[in-house]
Amino acid sequence: MSSTSPVSIASGTSAGAAGGSVIDVSSLVSQLLAAAQAPQEALIKNQTQAVTSEMSAVGQLKGALSAFQSSLAAIDTPAAFGSLSATSSNTAAFTATVDSGATLGSYSVSISQLAQAQQIVSSSAYSSSSATVGTGTLELSLGASSFSVTIGSGNDTLSGIAAAINSASGNPGIEASVVTGTSGAHLVLTSTLTGASNTISIAETDSGNGLSALTYSSGSTNYSQQTAAQDASFSIAGIGYTSPSNTVTGALSGVTLNLQTTTSSAASLTVADNTATIESNIQSFVSAYNKLESNFSQLGGYDATTGTAGPLMGNAALTDAQSQIQAALYGLVDTGSSTYTSLASIGITSNSDGSLSLNSAQLAVALNSDFSAVSNLFGGAGGVASSLSTILGGELGSNGPIASLSQSLVQQNNALTQQSQQLSTQMSALSASLTQQYSALNALLSQLQSTSSYLTQAFATLPNAPKGTANG
Repeated sequence: MSSTSPVSIASGTSAGAAGGSVIDVSSLVSQLLAAAQAPQEALIKNQTQAVTSEMSAVGQLKGALSAFQSSLAAIDTPAAFGSLSATSSNTAAFTATVDSGATLGSYSVSISQLAQAQQIVSSSAYSSSSATVGTGTLELSLGASSFSVTIGSGNDTLSGIAAAINSASGNPGIEASVVTGTSGAHLVLTSTLTGASNTISIAETDSGNGLSALTYSSGSTNYSQQTAAQDASFSIAGIGYTSPSNTVTGALSGVTLNLQTTTSSAASLTVADNTATIESNIQSFVSAYNKLESNFSQLGGYDATTGTAGPLMGNAALTDAQSQIQAALYGLVDTGSSTYTSLASIGITSNSDGSLSLNSAQLAVALNSDFSAVSNLFGGAGGVASSLSTILGGELGSNGPIASLSQSLVQQNNALTQQSQQLSTQMSALSASLTQQYSALNALLSQLQSTSSYLTQAFATLPNAPKGTANG
């Protein structure tokens, strides 16, 4: 605030006599407005900062709860523990994958033959890939599917015929190429489909013989067979099975076998509970909870070192969520086992700061000893994860305490914004009123000052009064 007084008393100078301004109206009104506005403005500002900080904290809390909720999806139902794995004792011979239809068990697998695709090479050798063969129409078949290729003067070379076959509409999987050796150029036809039924045949259908050297059927000498079309042949648990593909889905329910080579002795296939995945999911659950607990401490705790409290310290929404979650974590569960009834019994214990630790070795023992009990501990009725899912669903629901708190804070923030706007309007009105009042007063004082100056000057010009005579 300026130290200059907004009110001045005019002197008897000529400037004063001219009726100069007595009050600095603008300065006076500014100082009065500042005195009236500052306390209210500071209060609104402080309240707004507090509400904004709390809104941000609620958003952070909601995000932390949502992240923890997401970690439960892998362990909060019995189905989540239904994950199985298939293990081969000879991965060079075969690998396997499982789906929900698989059942636990161990099986011997012997592979005597792999499925393969047919490949044939033309017996006729041509001088080069650009050598002219002839014109006409070929009908090629692969198994039960067939297609036609018309060869004219523009593509009647060996390479032209190969290109026409490869680009033909309806080609079910015959690939043509030209291989040139010391004997000359040969047409090579290869099936992309394995299986004994997927054999290649070629006929000329134009009643001519321009392409007769390229026709092929069983017993034909126009081509030599390099690879025969054949099915895979193998056994599971001594039961024989054949497949047109080396990827086999129908031999063992819920199991897909990927055959890779034949075996000289039986290998084993084991379908078991996928404990590695479950262990990973439980570790993720522990890590997610520790992040949540860190957020609880940051938002609702008190730092004695700095003397600062979290923005949600004592807030009912936070304390209620925290107490419900901790009750679910540390409660006992009826798992059907007398041994594995709590998180601590499978190696999950609490630290002094509220975080959790996982003893992986103890968890592995529990999973291998009683997988069903561990499944029930998390995903069964009243299980830790299933209970937490229910709790968090309520906390984060559209009508839950987090949503209600958020709505309340938004309303408070809107009310403070409105108060700020109202204060601005009030100050504008007060400014106008004070300016009007002090301008009028200023005019009156200026007029009185002018009158005073006039009278002072008038009295100064009056003649001296006659002096009295003394009586003798």
